[in-house]
Amino acid sequence: MKKRLFRILSLDGGGIRGLLSAHILAALENKLNERWSAQNGGKAPDKPLRLADFFDMVAGTSTGGILACALLTPHPDDPGHPMFGAHDAIDLYRNNGKIIFAKTVSGRIPGIPAFRWAKYTGESIESILAKKFGDARLSQLLRPCLITSYDIEKRRTIFFTSHDAREKGNMYDYYVRDVARCTSAAPTYFPPRRIESLGGLTTNAIDGGLFANNPTMCAVIEALKLFGPRDESGEPQLLNPSQMFILSIGTGAIKKPYFFQKAQAWGLISWVAPIIDIMMTGVSETVDYQLRKLYAAIGKSDQYIRIMPQLFTASDDMDCVTDHNLEALNQAGIQNAYDLDSQLERVADTLLG
Repeated sequence: MKKRLFRILSLDGGGIRGLLSAHILAALENKLNERWSAQNGGKAPDKPLRLADFFDMVAGTSTGGILACALLTPHPDDPGHPMFGAHDAIDLYRNNGKIIFAKTVSGRIPGIPAFRWAKYTGESIESILAKKFGDARLSQLLRPCLITSYDIEKRRTIFFTSHDAREKGNMYDYYVRDVARCTSAAPTYFPPRRIESLGGLTTNAIDGGLFANNPTMCAVIEALKLFGPRDESGEPQLLNPSQMFILSIGTGAIKKPYFFQKAQAWGLISWVAPIIDIMMTGVSETVDYQLRKLYAAIGKSDQYIRIMPQLFTASDDMDCVTDHNLEALNQAGIQNAYDLDSQLERVADTLLG
């Protein structure tokens, strides 16, 4: 009998462009329900199948971290079943994008330089996250997860992991709403966020996208370390990459050029936004390159799937929430799901196998 692969879902950062990821996730979730029903004589499952039913670990950064939390948060009346489906994630972006990215007061007062403050206060996104996730805790998430952030005071990477929260106690356990806020605290967009674990450990966090906007490699290393088989004596062994199936989803390729003639004259202020943009894009591309090479080298290219949706006419700005752009992103999401149908079919076959 063919051994079941360990399955990882990884979700990139990208602000409001997470709407593209949500559409792809929803299309995959629909396909899993349809194919399960077809395999079972047309019978519908007792409960709608969710992506959490098929993946062993979910990783996310920034907007991808919020999506990971949404996919894994249990329903309060049915703790073994997710509270949200992937279609709910689409609604999260479409219904709340304008609220999350509402300008700060300083940005509307003449004479006050907006570059002295983050573009957005963070109060709106915190209110929405509190409403969505309530008092759910990291330790309660339905699958192992890895959600990235960075502590600016301790100068260290932060990986919020549900398995550590369960196994190591309150010092590693946080409210999901706080985890989601920390991973999405993108510099220049939102202020840093200070949170405390249930055991009192303080974290002063910004967006994990600065070092892992594509968190797939982080998830692979975490899985290698923690989820391998045990030998005859019960000692844990490393999980081999050939034993993994990875689905990594981006938020649209950014192709905005920074022209040499202009950049020559840039100083500190002018370089801030481009550096963040280039850093996040470069990190994502590097991780994809590494994993493509790794899985090609071991002859398992079909076990690493990277989906980078097209933006078409939508803006690549992380915070463009005009009516026009929200509709453009929504249409791009629908079009990508249609264009990727055959690839999602293959993914569904693997997950149902």
